Amino acid sequence: MAEFPSKVSTRTSSPAQGGAAVSALRPDLGFVRSSLGALMLLQLVLGLLVWALIADTPYHLYPAYGWVMFVAVFLWLVTIVFFILYLFQLHMKLYMVPWPLVLMIFNMGATLLYITAFITCSASVELTSLKGTRRYNQQAAASFFSCLVMIAYGVSAFFSFQAWRGVGSNAATSQMAGGYA
Repeated sequence: MAEFPSKVSTRTSSPAQGGAAVSALRPDLGFVRSSLGALMLLQLVLGLLVWALIADTPYHLYPAYGWVMFVAVFLWLVTIVFFILYLFQLHMKLYMVPWPLVLMIFNMGATLLYITAFITCSASVELTSLKGTRRYNQQAAASFFSCLVMIAYGVSAFFSFQAWRGVGSNAATSQMAGGYA
């Protein structure tokens, strides 16, 4: 018979108070490197540019820019919420919510709203104002960036649809990747 090892630790340990809560809220840097994380960061940066450019103009004089401002700020805030949920893996704790479906519906809705905002913003650029003036440049830049955000949300909607359908993944790869591509 083998002899019982003499250097066995029989001490028990308890977790440090508050240690579990701190470790649970560590950011998942793999998410930031994923296509979903990169697209969300792109949407946040471009969306910020859109509403900052509109906010710096006298948009209250043009009702159409009120709509663009609403779409840009609202979707920017909701995207921040989704980004934080996925960055800190809080979506895993709320397992009863079908996150791929929620994200797909949000991205499709955001794409549609940004289509209307892009058309509204582009149609409201004053062609009679002098090209090269500050107001014209800001309105034109806001139209350009709203088009880019619209494309980013459209690409996210496409990837979200594929994730919802389960295209290109199996149970093993989706578990390894944390649920995002």
